[in-house]
Amino acid sequence: MSKVILVTGPARSGKSEWAEILAIKSQLAVIYVATAVENSDDQEWQQRIQQHKERRPQDWMTLEVPYELSAVLAEAKPNICLLVDSLGTWVANLLEQDELTWQNIVQEFLETVQLVAADMIFVAEETGWGVVPAYPTGRTFRDRLGSLVRQLGGLCQEVYLVTGGHVLNLSVLGSPLPSKRE
Repeated sequence: MSKVILVTGPARSGKSEWAEILAIKSQLAVIYVATAVENSDDQEWQQRIQQHKERRPQDWMTLEVPYELSAVLAEAKPNICLLVDSLGTWVANLLEQDELTWQNIVQEFLETVQLVAADMIFVAEETGWGVVPAYPTGRTFRDRLGSLVRQLGGLCQEVYLVTGGHVLNLSVLGSPLPSKRE
């Protein structure tokens, strides 16, 4: 049975670093699944991507998967650890999908997660702790990511919140909500 872990928290909280520590602790071969799309016109974005690359161990394989995440997960073999960073970027990449298409993508993703033989660590941003965005695309992003994180969290053996430079194991400290009915 594979182990599924979710690491969530606000921007610059250390969630990716904690996920990397968990991947190393797994003692499995790690495949880093990067959901970001490189953009040579955006220097700041490129610097963020470069920081992540420099921090990763050299022996980790990297796959760039901005869209077809479920397909890559489905192909994973046992005895490896997939570190997916990040679900927020993946959601942003697919933001132009209509609601029905998005719901189908989420359903396929959640079903795939339950079938994968590899261990998986997902990094996800928390975006719903601030004000409601004043524009429709911002609200759609926030709502889609929040719903996805909640549904995935219900499938995970471990859920961590990283904030303020500290890690909280929500699986130990909290109680899961009943399945969300939408």
